Amino acid sequence: MSSPHLPVLFEAEYHGARHVGFGRPEDGARQTLYRVGDGAVAAAFVATDGSEAALRAALTEGAESVVVTTGDPGLRLLPPLLPTASGKALLSGFMGTHKKKWGGRTAPADGEFTPPKWFFKGFGDWVRLPGEDLIVPARPVALIEEPEVALVYVNDADGTPHYAGYTFGNDLCDIGLHRQDPGYNPYCKLCDTALTPWLFLGPPPRTVTGRVTIVRDGATAWEGGFDCGDDALYHRVQDMADHLFTYPAVRRPGLVNYVLLGADEASFHDGFRIADGDRVTIDVKSHGVAFDNRVRFVSPAPHATPAAAPAPGTEASVAGA
Repeated sequence: MSSPHLPVLFEAEYHGARHVGFGRPEDGARQTLYRVGDGAVAAAFVATDGSEAALRAALTEGAESVVVTTGDPGLRLLPPLLPTASGKALLSGFMGTHKKKWGGRTAPADGEFTPPKWFFKGFGDWVRLPGEDLIVPARPVALIEEPEVALVYVNDADGTPHYAGYTFGNDLCDIGLHRQDPGYNPYCKLCDTALTPWLFLGPPPRTVTGRVTIVRDGATAWEGGFDCGDDALYHRVQDMADHLFTYPAVRRPGLVNYVLLGADEASFHDGFRIADGDRVTIDVKSHGVAFDNRVRFVSPAPHATPAAAPAPGTEASVAGA
């Protein structure tokens, strides 16, 4: 259960209609949902100060409501603020942000900001939810789970980003491929990412602690702790985010941005190697959020590209003339 001082908002489809709810009920508890249009919740963050009271007023007044039980088969949770239309949300993040990777140091407060490396993960509708499989290429070099904070922003009609809140994710990637050659990093990130549906309202968290458990064939194969809050980072969150939004490509009107802040050391650094079928559970103990996903290796697709045309002047090209 989430801490009572941390307000939470979520969106869900219930029998095909989009709804918003407040708080995180226990399993089997009853929850009131309010019907909203596509994009209405994102628009409320633009139109209000983003506080729980303002959002409740904007989203519940006059709205149809329904009371459901957690676990109702007609209820499908959604990634926070995810638009229905494909391509209207982006998932990206920062690398090498933790103090552990900088000898325990923090960026000088009065120094010139040097932005960390950034990566593009994919469109928002590529995000997987808790319980769904995380798909990776068939022959990864060495996978790594990455428990992270994900900041959520929505751009207004002028392209100005509005911070909405944060959630948690597992940015699964092929760190082995990256270590073979950092230039392969875009390939290394072509693995599914999980985000929880819970949007925590308020500023980015200073402290986020938890534990990862990887289960193989029904038994725990590896476990270890993590810390991914602001206090664990070398770079300041505000500096990283402000720098990212200097780029017009991520400020397109109406766009939703999920921004991953970087991960602590994990199973790979302990010598463990994730295998096909492993189930990764991330328990964010500081916030009462636990979620798990199974990792699935998927075989390459059949060849879809024809062979190149023969070189000019060869027998094949003459024959085909």
